[in-house]
Amino acid sequence: MTTILDGKKIANEIQSEIAKEVEEIKQDGKKIPHLAAILVGDNGASQTYVNNKIKACKKVGFEYTLLQYPESIREEKLLANVDRINEDEDIDGLIVQLPLPDHISGVKVTEHISSAKDVDGFTNVNYGRITSKKPGLMPATPFGIQELLNRYEIDIKGKHCVIVGNSRNVGAPMSTIMSYHENATVTVCHIHTQDLALFTRQADILIVATGQPGLITADMVKEGVVVVDVGITRIPADNPRGYMLKGDVEFETVKFKASYITPVPGGVGPMTIASLLLNTLKATRARH
Repeated sequence: MTTILDGKKIANEIQSEIAKEVEEIKQDGKKIPHLAAILVGDNGASQTYVNNKIKACKKVGFEYTLLQYPESIREEKLLANVDRINEDEDIDGLIVQLPLPDHISGVKVTEHISSAKDVDGFTNVNYGRITSKKPGLMPATPFGIQELLNRYEIDIKGKHCVIVGNSRNVGAPMSTIMSYHENATVTVCHIHTQDLALFTRQADILIVATGQPGLITADMVKEGVVVVDVGITRIPADNPRGYMLKGDVEFETVKFKASYITPVPGGVGPMTIASLLLNTLKATRARH
């Protein structure tokens, strides 16, 4: 029987744990975690993501600051605003919602964030520290996936984990976490891998993060596989919103072969936000 990896449920549990700790922090008169978010432009999806992060901050009792700038903002001005937040002793964590407009370098802006406040875990410093036994602020989505698997007590050690997608934000750090911290045997594939199904059929744990809806079908997985679908793409649909959300895995057919599988939405997404909160709490502890 297939078990749904309910990221929303686990994220709520984590948020309850954080809220309890924040209440204790308040009672002790200590520093309350403060997260700042920068949103550039009026991209609907980005606004939704940022709003969800702000709601999560409210739920756990964090202080928060939302800074919104027009799409026309110059790169130099945006970097100056990042510097200002880096220097603000009251702010413990900073996220800059991606993607940014074409005239602004996302890499440059990300690297401008202080590694001590980089709760997305995107800077080179935090990325590099994944290979440490005492890592810094972990990349949020891979950290969330690790937490989800561990909280469902899924046996990872020695298992063959196949990751489809080698992005710097998900696939690459995920491979390090699974091999170095969880002692899995890891294979990394991507959309250019020849005969992709040859590899995905070998997976005990399959993590897919390509942004290609429906890439993984039932004939590409073996019985009993654990499936984590990171993909979430808006596709046109005949409903009031005009779109539906679809993952990289054909959920309705793959679920009959999987032992565990994440839904889209409600799987990895909520865990990413929970990870941001955990990182913010960790950053606050380290700075105060």
